[in-house]
Amino acid sequence: MFRRTFWFTAGAAAGVWATTKVNRKLKQLTPESLAAQAANKALAAGHRLKDFALDVRDGMAQREAELDEALGLGASADHELPAPRRYTAIENRNDPRYVERSTYSHNRNEDH
Repeated sequence: MFRRTFWFTAGAAAGVWATTKVNRKLKQLTPESLAAQAANKALAAGHRLKDFALDVRDGMAQREAELDEALGLGASADHELPAPRRYTAIENRNDPRYVERSTYSHNRNEDH
């Protein structure tokens, strides 16, 4: 009698455990749950990428300070950008960089 009760109880417990496991897995595979998991993983990847970028920036600043010290550049030097280049409105045909451009259009669909 005790054997039957034991095995009946063990079987019922195993059934409840298996049903609970299957229901949890099915809930994890719903579209809403999968979307939430994907969003959480994307957020985690974004945080890791941000941390990496901050580490790189800190490393760059440290290396720049080391190079400034090695080259004898003081912190008193102003770091200004160079003045913007000015382009001439009139082409200088005597300039060796000047390239003659044809005015003929190679587009056959264009009216001439």
